[in-house]
Amino acid sequence: MSAAVRPLGPDDHAAWRGLFTDYLTFYRTTRPEEVYTTTWARLMDPEVRMHGALAVAGGRPVGLVQWLYHLSTWEVPARAYLNDLYVSEAARGTGAGRALIEHVYADADAHGAATVYWTTEEDNATARRLYDRIGTRTPFIKYGR
Repeated sequence: MSAAVRPLGPDDHAAWRGLFTDYLTFYRTTRPEEVYTTTWARLMDPEVRMHGALAVAGGRPVGLVQWLYHLSTWEVPARAYLNDLYVSEAARGTGAGRALIEHVYADADAHGAATVYWTTEEDNATARRLYDRIGTRTPFIKYGR
């Protein structure tokens, strides 16, 4: 199964909602309806520097990626933060994840971004096998509040 990647469009809400919900479930979390509504509105607003794309295989969406651009004190160009990446269980190992990351890489290059970065859980072994091939692991540890 080969996946094609395309930007999210207004008609993709139902597919996006299903994949985003599955992504949150994968990370053992839920979010209130306001988060879904606000995130979708941001993704559809050309003035907001938040973007999304779907991986489509066999005529149906099998994955999603969402990223945003932000300024940095370390570089003049903006950075691209790959905020969310999800591929349905049935489509894992088919190249959909790689295609989604490469889509973000291409968009970041087109926008002159200094770098693309993302985080994942330490025990996310399946995804990390891909990330180790397509990215460079950094020595930074994430903290939060």
